[in-house]
Amino acid sequence: MKLSIRHTTKYTYDAPVTYGLQQVRLTPVNSIHQTVLNWTVQVTGGSKELTFEDQYQNQTTLVKADRGATEVSVEVFGEVETHTSDGIFGKIYGTAPLWHFKQSTPRTEAGKGIRKLAKTLAKAPNVLDGLHALSQAIIDAVPYGQAVTFSGTTAEEALMGGGGVCQDHAQIFVSAARLAGIPARYVSGYLMMNDRIDQDASHAWAEAYIEELGWVGFDVSNGYSPDQRYVRVATGLDSRDASPVTGVRIGSASEAMIVSLQIQQ
Repeated sequence: MKLSIRHTTKYTYDAPVTYGLQQVRLTPVNSIHQTVLNWTVQVTGGSKELTFEDQYQNQTTLVKADRGATEVSVEVFGEVETHTSDGIFGKIYGTAPLWHFKQSTPRTEAGKGIRKLAKTLAKAPNVLDGLHALSQAIIDAVPYGQAVTFSGTTAEEALMGGGGVCQDHAQIFVSAARLAGIPARYVSGYLMMNDRIDQDASHAWAEAYIEELGWVGFDVSNGYSPDQRYVRVATGLDSRDASPVTGVRIGSASEAMIVSLQIQQ
């Protein structure tokens, strides 16, 4: 499936910025599951300092805001052809060993709620069935959009709040899977919705490692595994590792962000 994507992230400030530097993870990479036909990163109000692969092989661009800027825009666009529809990423490894993905982070540290939820895994006849049951248990406990969360919300906070979005669902999933000793990671990227071109934001899902299959994807928010409508962009231990944009700035200016995203076949 050939997907056309255009994604703009615009930051506006109510006073000139003294210094700002952002890590932008918005460039998909080639794999046996997808081919990047063309891709462009354009910056307005700043400059691309360098591009590198981070510890998870995420293609990362450093963007420096122009001194005194009141607006910085990062626009990416291009075409990606996807080749797989079974949700299995497979036995594909980077530089991080599997045990690394059993580690907790501040955003995925399990509390009482996730420890209770993780018991779902022990009731299943095998690991794969258990992970599907876990995915269903999470969406039952944390309905999509039924509570307000933000970028720094932890997995346990989202579970206790009784609602969340794809970021929260993915972080709860990896937290619970790791409790059972299963390597799990957070994935960010794009999902083409069947009923619309314009979307509110990029997407996130989780992957768990199953010995017989390798990495397998679970989109808790939608209740199925990734298919040809999905484009992988970044992975990590949690939402911060795979965030489309993270950064720092110096100055007293208040910041507002506007996101525009179109995905179509």
